[in-house]
Amino acid sequence: METSEKNTVSGYSKYNKEAKRRKKINPLEKVYPSLPSDKYDVIYADPPWDYGGKMQYDKSCVKSLNVGFERNIFISAADFKYPTLKLSDLKELDVASIAADDCILFMWTTGPQFANSIELGEAWGFEYKTVAFVWDKQVHNPGRYTLSQTEFVLAFKKGRFPSPRGARNVRQLISVHRGEHSEKPEQVIDGITRMFPTQKKIELFARKRYIGWDCWGLEIPDNRVEILSRQDIETSLDKNGQISLDLI
Repeated sequence: METSEKNTVSGYSKYNKEAKRRKKINPLEKVYPSLPSDKYDVIYADPPWDYGGKMQYDKSCVKSLNVGFERNIFISAADFKYPTLKLSDLKELDVASIAADDCILFMWTTGPQFANSIELGEAWGFEYKTVAFVWDKQVHNPGRYTLSQTEFVLAFKKGRFPSPRGARNVRQLISVHRGEHSEKPEQVIDGITRMFPTQKKIELFARKRYIGWDCWGLEIPDNRVEILSRQDIETSLDKNGQISLDLI
């Protein structure tokens, strides 16, 4: 009987509760902080795509290697790192309000989100044009079809191409070893800056500040909104059920 129960245990069912506790929660009353009132010629965005709670595992989730899942298994998910958003919520962000009449949008995406990215760009008032950058991460993740090793930056246009144009020799393919989760290679924003050195530029969902760029999001240095997981919140409540002020 005990052996039968062990064989029916799955890694997901064992860690589903823990995954829910580790999920990051947006601390704002509204979905988004306020966008700036300026108009921008170049917009660079790394949307926090929602993957429907899908998690990544390593070999510790293989039943034959971890019988009965008696050893801990590795789990990881995008929403362990930051609050993710469904496509319908991303469409609600009024990017059109900060786009100049002639504007280029560069948007990060992955294979599973490719179609959603084009739909999102159109919802923000842009026309899809091409794949501007392909990032070879030099490390692969498991995939249902092929091993996943790349991410993409799509280019969208509104109106005319912003001018004057800078560098015309920026390469599409970037091969840089993957760093921290969701950390993007700086060669991309550097390439965009060289292509449009004089235009007014903004990065959306930013985590760093770059010279010559405005930035917007929950994780901007020096203007950072702390993002807490459910576990952080549960372990930080005071006697009155309020979050301690030093965590806000």
